[in-house]
Amino acid sequence: MLIQFNKPYGVICQFSPSGDKPTLKNFIAVPNIYPAGRLDTDSEGLLLLTDDGRLQASIADPRHKLPKTYWVQIEGAPAETDLQPLRAGLELGDFVARPATVSILPKPPQLWERLPPVRVRLHVPTSWLEITIAEGKNRQVRRMTAKVGLPTLRLIRVAVGDWSLGDLAPGEWRQVPSSPIALQRIIARKKT
Repeated sequence: MLIQFNKPYGVICQFSPSGDKPTLKNFIAVPNIYPAGRLDTDSEGLLLLTDDGRLQASIADPRHKLPKTYWVQIEGAPAETDLQPLRAGLELGDFVARPATVSILPKPPQLWERLPPVRVRLHVPTSWLEITIAEGKNRQVRRMTAKVGLPTLRLIRVAVGDWSLGDLAPGEWRQVPSSPIALQRIIARKKT
């Protein structure tokens, strides 16, 4: 079984209780499934969950180089040259981020309202980027944009490999095929 879930802002990627914060248990009442990867509490978007340990490991393991695509609202209005360090790979202290695929989104994506809303500064513009990485280290995209002087204000994962968020509203989930074909695609990527 494979589930796609649109994780809302503020939800912790675990089923066990965590103080007063909502967890996956508040949204998904399916036994014996586990997240295949994580999203920070302050990130939103596509989270995959499965009851198949092999599939879970294949999706989550950075060695498989499964691409993860994010829509990122940043503070500032970058020129293409400002994005070159992200495209070249970036030293982040504890690791070097591999080169990312980065493009400026010409207009903000049509999205749901975030609660609480993103803070806005009157005289500081914001922009949207589409960033695809093949790693997924802790807070990696946020650290990358901060390193180049473009702090992340909102982060939404829209795709993991061949799976995309589509029309799922925040807090909604759907079961999708998790046939051996999905696993074979991951394995095929690893070999290339």
